[in-house]
Amino acid sequence: MKIVRFLDPLDLIRFGVLHDDGSITLLEGEVFGEHRDSKTKADVKKLLAPIAPVSIPCIGLNYRHHAAESNAPIPQHPVLFHKAVSALQHPGDPIDLPTKLASSQVDYECELAVVIGRTCKNVSKADALSYVLGYTCANDVSARDWQKDWGGSQWCRGKTFDTFCPLGPCIVTPDEIPNPNALQIKTIVNGEVLQDWNTSDMIFDVPTLIEFLSGSTTLLPGTVILTGTPHGVGMARKPPRWLQPGDSVTISIEGIGELTNPVRLEE
Repeated sequence: MKIVRFLDPLDLIRFGVLHDDGSITLLEGEVFGEHRDSKTKADVKKLLAPIAPVSIPCIGLNYRHHAAESNAPIPQHPVLFHKAVSALQHPGDPIDLPTKLASSQVDYECELAVVIGRTCKNVSKADALSYVLGYTCANDVSARDWQKDWGGSQWCRGKTFDTFCPLGPCIVTPDEIPNPNALQIKTIVNGEVLQDWNTSDMIFDVPTLIEFLSGSTTLLPGTVILTGTPHGVGMARKPPRWLQPGDSVTISIEGIGELTNPVRLEE
């Protein structure tokens, strides 16, 4: 099942089921509980990010080739940071390049996002995927100057500006993605493919990440885990490729779809 979240004509937030022909029907029940396809056509005013996260834990340096291009050693444990939930952005809405805390080094990062569907703590790797509601596309937008130079050695400032976490277009349930570590993943900027790899290159696979993140820590339903980015980021290119006003960024993941956002200066 492909689950979407949208505004109806009365500006009420609803959940729906996305079908292969692009049509959407209403979802009955609770997204974090029992739910089903109502088969009733939905009246969609605007597509939203498919979930409003309660928390966004993120993993850095989780692809072998990306660690190599960053001249970083392979980490012994997952590298954890967080984005604020206020960084969320919807499909089709703009990524804002910061002007108040200005950055000239805003980068793209295609990432597989894992949506936790039920409360979990101290789960085993073997059971980890049973706690997953589904998977979606994410763009871990990053202001590298704030991340590397001006953030006081912490990554959060450069990772958590408003609009720096586009998600979408849908959540695909695990029955349609039995192995999240076998998916082609891409970033396309203005029609040019800049990242094109496979989630099989993760250093710590999805079950391992859930086991690690839930260790002595409660993950609530609606937690969205960003699982890292493959090589090809703008920072590592020669010369670097930073996002510019007027760019269009698409994150594409096999079996999920495409998430596209334009880029503009912060108003």
